[in-house]
Amino acid sequence: MLIKIYSDAASQGNPGRSGAGLVILYNGQQIQKHHYLGIMSNHEAEFAAAIWAFEELAKIANYDDTIMYYADSKLVIDSIKKRYAKHFSEQLTQLLIQQDYYQLLIANWIPEKQNHGAHQLAWQAIHHA
Repeated sequence: MLIKIYSDAASQGNPGRSGAGLVILYNGQQIQKHHYLGIMSNHEAEFAAAIWAFEELAKIANYDDTIMYYADSKLVIDSIKKRYAKHFSEQLTQLLIQQDYYQLLIANWIPEKQNHGAHQLAWQAIHHA
């Protein structure tokens, strides 16, 4: 099965109160969730949002599903593709362990305007905290 997952983070300040949002599309269904992350820098929050999104994905996905992952953080997507992050190696390692479970996972950078749903959910997480 093809599953599309979008994640984003939002921060009020840098560092500041941060939230994560995700949208998962699969089998004609859409899942939308948000999660408060605590006080983090923008980059920390983007990695935390991605890690949390894959924790949520694991609840519905199987290892042989095709995963299309989208985020508007160039740092996160570039780190996944290079399998290297100078300042966020711990977070990247955690994220790659989750992603390596799937036989086929394609990570894609998208402009912020194409990630509006996950972005709005991330802000909701901050406001509901």
